[in-house]
Amino acid sequence: MPPVPAAAPDGPDYLPQGKGWQLVWSDEFEGTELDRTKWAPEESCWGGGNNERQCYTDRDTNVQLVNGLLRLIAVEEEFTGPLYPEERNSTEQGSKPYTSGKVRTRGLADWKYGRFAARVKLPAGQGTWPAFWMLSAEDFYGGWPLSGEIDIMEAVNLGASCGDCQGGTSENRLHGTIHYGNAWPANSLTGSSYTLPGAAQPDESYHVYAVEWGEGRMNWFVDDVHFFSVNQNDWFTVSAEAAGNDLAPFDRNFYLMFNLAVGGNWPENVNENTFDPSSFPNQLLVDWVRVYTCETAPETGLDCMAPPL
Repeated sequence: MPPVPAAAPDGPDYLPQGKGWQLVWSDEFEGTELDRTKWAPEESCWGGGNNERQCYTDRDTNVQLVNGLLRLIAVEEEFTGPLYPEERNSTEQGSKPYTSGKVRTRGLADWKYGRFAARVKLPAGQGTWPAFWMLSAEDFYGGWPLSGEIDIMEAVNLGASCGDCQGGTSENRLHGTIHYGNAWPANSLTGSSYTLPGAAQPDESYHVYAVEWGEGRMNWFVDDVHFFSVNQNDWFTVSAEAAGNDLAPFDRNFYLMFNLAVGGNWPENVNENTFDPSSFPNQLLVDWVRVYTCETAPETGLDCMAPPL
């Protein structure tokens, strides 16, 4: 088990002032138990469709609140549990050599348009894959990725060797991405990466990751830096339900998630092109998460958003 983390130091929330963003939902992770009115831990061993090495469990071993933090912990241990998350209505079981934590607001809270932000400290190591992301609440346009995916922040293999990273030879990139289009394996994605000022390592301190999502537009931020934008011309879905609707699939309610994946197709095929067991145990730490809607235009969110890049 990794060391129990100290409380997060104070830091700015980087909320743009005077834009009209109004707080409507949040969790500061105080107390000692996860708020089950806001979060449901996922239980699954299917590897997320990416050949990941973990079972997600609903145990204190993997999901904790400590010192004002949500703590998702990945550890090496043989585990058998539900193969698929509960929405798949399957009784199959699966086994994996690691366990970890994933929490979702699915079925409890979801939103169409707003600003979604969290203050997070990321893990380092070849094979680590933390994420803060969103999926469609109802799969209105069909199964993944026809109903869309919004990755507010992902990182893989932080600190591992990197031949094309800015400012050094260690992996230091943060990623924002959307997934959409045709059914797998003909699916599409659009994204961009960001490196902290001075090529600082994201795992060394807390940072605020955010996306602004409005009608036909999205903006990504790390702390106070706006590094990526997309609009409705950048996405599509082949779903029949989307005929004539250029906003689809990003015009329906989405729910929030945090998880720490262990290995998988992406981290194991970049940087050092392997899986390093010495990266574990490890942990993803979340100081807070906050959801805002646009007070002057909640139906579109556009009034409050930064101009696109």
